[in-house]
Amino acid sequence: MRMKTRMLVLLLAAVCVSDAQSSNSSIDTKQQQQQSVWDEPLRFSTKTKDSCAMVVSTAGNYTRLRVSCRSPSQTTGRSYYCDFQGKPNLCPAYNVNPRHYFTQMMWELRKLKNACQGAKIYHPHMCRKSPDEVQMTFLTSWPKTTAPKPSKEHPKPVVQVQPKAIATPKPVKTQPQPSKPLTGKRPPSRRPTPKTGKTTARPTEELESGASRLATEYCWNSFHGICSYLISWFQK
Repeated sequence: MRMKTRMLVLLLAAVCVSDAQSSNSSIDTKQQQQQSVWDEPLRFSTKTKDSCAMVVSTAGNYTRLRVSCRSPSQTTGRSYYCDFQGKPNLCPAYNVNPRHYFTQMMWELRKLKNACQGAKIYHPHMCRKSPDEVQMTFLTSWPKTTAPKPSKEHPKPVVQVQPKAIATPKPVKTQPQPSKPLTGKRPPSRRPTPKTGKTTARPTEELESGASRLATEYCWNSFHGICSYLISWFQK
């Protein structure tokens, strides 16, 4: 009996030791993965050939990312950086391959002229369905871009120059020249046009008509001519 109990104790001790070793090995692999992501920065170049590096660190329950860039020009030598913060560890795909999470973010940053002037929230493809709390959100940057202050000088009013009206020349009145008098010849006199109207009977015709009327009333037909002559002679 004692031999059997000793064998069982030894077997249980071996199983516990193997479980502890396996758990320690898994913890070590996770720490190695995290250290490899955090210790080795991701390097890339922007659209304007700025050389940049992505460094991951922790800040409490958050994962923080700093993107530092420098211009290749030796004359200007400008440099800038920006910080992002999030909780990507809440995404299961991130815990499997955290380095690939930031690699997908790097593919978006390299398309920009300035790596710190892109989106405010980055949704890598592997965790695109996760809420905004999981994603990397813009935190701060240096140098800070400030909006230009409006100048105090009041702009001078623009005076619109109106085109001068073209003066139209006034028509010159031509005075009629006086006609020269004709020497030795008189101007032809115009004949008056006869006015249309009732023609008045001559007095002799009136006398003759009156004498003939009286002759027909008071004389015989055979003496009609003599009577009318005499009557007309007396009326004159």
